[in-house]
Amino acid sequence: LVTRAANPSTALFAKEMERVAAKEALLFAVKDAGGLNASNDAAVLDICEKLLAVERLNPTPRPTTSPLLEGLWNLEWAGARFMASKVLITTFPALLSIEGVTLRVMDGMARATLNLKFLNSIETSFILTTNISAQGPLRLKEQYVDGVIAPPLVKEGSIPTQVQGIYDQFVAAAHRLPESVKDSVSGGLKLPLGLSYERLLLISYLDEEVLVVRDPTGAPEVLSRLEVKS
Repeated sequence: LVTRAANPSTALFAKEMERVAAKEALLFAVKDAGGLNASNDAAVLDICEKLLAVERLNPTPRPTTSPLLEGLWNLEWAGARFMASKVLITTFPALLSIEGVTLRVMDGMARATLNLKFLNSIETSFILTTNISAQGPLRLKEQYVDGVIAPPLVKEGSIPTQVQGIYDQFVAAAHRLPESVKDSVSGGLKLPLGLSYERLLLISYLDEEVLVVRDPTGAPEVLSRLEVKS
């Protein structure tokens, strides 16, 4: 009895289909769980299970130096790193909500933008700029350069009546500030970090559409590309 060897192209196609299916299942699980605001234990466990399947099929052997790493990414889901914000959001849903987190990677630098909404009416963002450098084929070092708190945007008539008085006092005090101070903070409050903070990251998956990184504790972050590379 003669057994024919499997066609290499057929095997590669099957593996690629497995990878695509695993990636789509992961993104669906993240969306179904509520994305960044996911808190249900069963849903989070489902994400972690599908994440392991995706990481096993990573198609990029050296992601830290791959051109695929550059571009604009959207944070879809994060593990323990967002635990404090999850607790706050779950406890006080009307107080604070995370509207989205984006990450732009370009020329050895990363810029993360966290968009927040307070009291369903006051919008602001925190922008963190870091230097990133490859420490190996999978390992990255991230050094914090500075952070910027953007000036808050308030929709007219949207302030809750319970805090309207406090808000009016704040606005009046801001108007009394010297012009030089107003000019210096009009573009946001800058917090220089001077490369004094850093962390290591492991890229466990990277392709044209999805990026998965883990911190030293193993906590994952799942990102999807906002700009498709041509």
